[in-house]
Amino acid sequence: MNEKLRLGISSCLLGEKVRYDGGHKLDHFLRDTLGRYVDWVPVCPEVEMGLPVPREAMRLIGTPEAPRLMTISTAEDYTDRMMKWAKRRLDEIAKEDLCGFIFKSRSPSSGMKAVKVYDESGVPRNKGTGIFAGAFMERFPLLPVEDEGRLNDPVLRENFIERIFVYQRWKDFLESSGSIAQLITFHTKHKLLILSHSTKHYSILGRLVADATKYKTDEMRRDYLTYLMEGLKLTATIRKNTNVLQHMMGYFKHRLTADEKQELSETIGKYHAGFVPLIVPITLLMHYVRKFDEPYLKGQYYLRPHPAELMLRNHV
Repeated sequence: MNEKLRLGISSCLLGEKVRYDGGHKLDHFLRDTLGRYVDWVPVCPEVEMGLPVPREAMRLIGTPEAPRLMTISTAEDYTDRMMKWAKRRLDEIAKEDLCGFIFKSRSPSSGMKAVKVYDESGVPRNKGTGIFAGAFMERFPLLPVEDEGRLNDPVLRENFIERIFVYQRWKDFLESSGSIAQLITFHTKHKLLILSHSTKHYSILGRLVADATKYKTDEMRRDYLTYLMEGLKLTATIRKNTNVLQHMMGYFKHRLTADEKQELSETIGKYHAGFVPLIVPITLLMHYVRKFDEPYLKGQYYLRPHPAELMLRNHV
C-alpha cells in the first residue's frame, strides 16, 4: 500500500465543534497517531442534516428495535428527517472508497451499540444503535466499524486497526486483477492472521480457495470477503495467538540449537501466561525468519498486520 487508508469518522472526534453544546470530543490517538496513516472523511449527522450548533440535545425513545430520535425538552421527532438525510449521505459515502468507520460512542445518531433507549416511562436501556450508525452498518455490512470508546480497549483497538488494513489490501487486490491466482496469493499471505482469529473461518476460507474454479469469479470474491471479515471480527485471544506462535515455531524445529529452541519456547510460554505482550515472541520469531530466510513466513501478514509505529502489539 502506497496511499493512506480512507476512514469515515464522527466529526467531533477530530476536534470539530459540532456537538449539541458547541463542544467537541477530540481523540488524540485517532487524529494524531492513527491519522498519520489515514485520510479522514468526517461526518456529523445532526449538523449535516441542517441542525444548528448549539442545539437542543436529543435521545432515542421507544424500543431498541425501532427507536425514534427526539429532542429531550420539546419532544420534536427528527427520525424521518435523519433517515432521509442518511439515505442521501450514504449514497455519497459509497463513492468515498472507505476502509471503515469510527463512530462517536453513545450518540443517539452515531452510536454503534449500547446507546440508551428510553421507554414510555423514561427508563433507559443500553441496547440501542444510533440512527445514522444503524443505517450505515446496514448499507455496508462488511466494512470494519468501531466506536472511539471501545477503541480504548487495547484488544479491540488492535482488532479494528488490523481489519482496516486487511480491507485496504483486499481493495488493492481487486484493483489489480482480482484473479484466482492473485486470490490464492492474498489468502496464502493472510493464512496465519486468519488462524489467529478463527479456526472455523480458516477452514472455510481454505476450502473456498481450493474450490475457487468451481465458482463464478464475482460470487467467489463476495463469499471470500464475507467469511474473511466475519472471521476477523472475532478477537485474537492469547490462546489463539499461542497456537499460531507454536505453529510458526515448527518451521524452525530442525534449524535452531537446543538453547534457541528453549528460549523461543519459554518466550511463547511467557506470552501465554500473560507475563509479556505479543510483540515479544513476534520479535524473536521475526529474527529467525530473517536469519533463515524462511519464505512462507516472510510473506505472512500475521507478523506485520499494521505499521509497527502504532505499537498495538505492545499492549496485547
